[in-house]
Amino acid sequence: MKKIENTSLSIKNVGETVELYGFVGKKRNLGGLIFIDLRDRSGIIQLVIRPEDSCYQTASELRNEYVIKVIGTVSERESKNDKIPTGEIEVLVSELTLLNTALEVPFAITDETTALEDTRLKYRYLDLRRNSLQSNLKTRHKITMAVREYMDSLGFLEVETPVLCKSTPEGARDYLVPSRVNDGKFYALPQSPQIFKQLLMIGGLEKYFQIAKCFRDEDLRADRQPEFTQIDIESSYVDENDIMTIGEGLVAYVFKKIKNIDVELPLRRMPYKEAMRLYGSDKPDLRFAMPIEDITDILRHTSMSFIKDVIDQGGIVNCLVAKGAASKYSRKELDKLTDYVKTYRASGLAFLKIEDEITGSIAKGLTEDETNLLKEQLKLEKGDLVLIVNGDYNTVKVSLGALRCKLGRDLDLIKKGDYQLLWVTDFPTFEYSEEEGRYVSCHHPFTAPKDEDVDKLIDDKANCYSKAYDIVINGYEAGGGSIRIHDQEIQSKVFEALGLSPEEVEEKFGFFVNALKYGTPPHGGIAFGLDRLVMLLTETDNIRDVIAFPKTASASCLMSEAPNTVSDAQLKELHIKLDK
Repeated sequence: MKKIENTSLSIKNVGETVELYGFVGKKRNLGGLIFIDLRDRSGIIQLVIRPEDSCYQTASELRNEYVIKVIGTVSERESKNDKIPTGEIEVLVSELTLLNTALEVPFAITDETTALEDTRLKYRYLDLRRNSLQSNLKTRHKITMAVREYMDSLGFLEVETPVLCKSTPEGARDYLVPSRVNDGKFYALPQSPQIFKQLLMIGGLEKYFQIAKCFRDEDLRADRQPEFTQIDIESSYVDENDIMTIGEGLVAYVFKKIKNIDVELPLRRMPYKEAMRLYGSDKPDLRFAMPIEDITDILRHTSMSFIKDVIDQGGIVNCLVAKGAASKYSRKELDKLTDYVKTYRASGLAFLKIEDEITGSIAKGLTEDETNLLKEQLKLEKGDLVLIVNGDYNTVKVSLGALRCKLGRDLDLIKKGDYQLLWVTDFPTFEYSEEEGRYVSCHHPFTAPKDEDVDKLIDDKANCYSKAYDIVINGYEAGGGSIRIHDQEIQSKVFEALGLSPEEVEEKFGFFVNALKYGTPPHGGIAFGLDRLVMLLTETDNIRDVIAFPKTASASCLMSEAPNTVSDAQLKELHIKLDK
């Protein structure tokens, strides 16, 4: 007799003798009969022990989370439970073996738990017994298997790349690992396998993929962890269309396998400029409408000086129209929205309510012509709410983009289970860093610029665009990639544009730059965030729900207490002295 999973049993198995293992999920004593919900990784099945059974005394002493083995006969239940897969049957126990006892657990092992997340993370091994988390991890497994199936079908080879690497600080902060045998030197954990996968292309592998562990020492949030997993793909002799076709084909394959959803291909493509203009984001959520509207020309000659001065200085005036939402926002609620956009550097938030009369913070400053033009361009109807921001282009777009997403959530405009996918393309090659006072790579320094923009790399960085693309799902960047630079002259030009001296290039990227000199094929790739993809397909908004042993927002593990101190002897071996 071999162990079988609870939910593999059904009404078809009535009369069969089975051997089951699992945790005691719940025990009830009803009129002498003992009922036990036996839980294994597949789910719950009900056990029945009668007073005349030889195992009755042992069953009486069981407590929640004890580990047991039972042998019994499958029987049809009198009162069926349609809420669980095994609700038509129960097992009449003839033999029961206690395999292990358990302390009283700090929280109930149920899907709908009220336990604080910190408590669940401290006892993660108990939290993992909950069906919801196990279901998420099963989905994660199925996704990785589907990825491997799809990539193998296209002839891609899975190749592992090093975890102990050289620090190349051009991006997020590296996690550093001191070397014991090389005094004063450090490895870095990879932020991605970027350089190594390009070296594989130089090495003639042509088609590579990997389920790769990556590390970034950066501030965390609900959809970010210090260590994460990405589906890494690289191929030679390709252009943007080739990689996007491979990438969207992979996503469609996964969606069909996991959710039985047919993704319509090819996916919509939206240039970065259009995404920012219409949605104020390079990862627009298209599950609801509400594009950003430009009303600069309508108000260009307004008498309201705080708006006209901004326009005269080259700024813009944009707005959002929340259909039918005028009555849903009191002045107090609108003040909260104002505070919200200010966190994105907006100077303020004006509003109009379209009722029998137009009211709002700037209603009295509008002329009749301006009012009529607004009604016509924005297609305003009674009950609409108009929210307006003015300022420089980037501030206006980003603040309204964030506000748009907030309104989508607050007004329940997002339909559960809806998936909207698109490509955002033609990203800027550089972005200006206020912190560093210079232009830095928008993606990474190996991203190929558009052919027509190569001559702009040095003298016109703000108008230089690249062969880069992101796949966006429901407002999340699910994956991103680019065609890489294979020409050493263009690569040198990009390094120069970034302000890196030849000495700095040699120090940070010397081995890679040297490799480019040995006949590098044209190549490109993409990387998908596996954790984020699982998060989207399991419809949770917390990435910790799809990782077996996640870190907190402070990058610590409450269960294992990592990071922690180490002994003086260990530090001495590594030639490290702590500054106290």
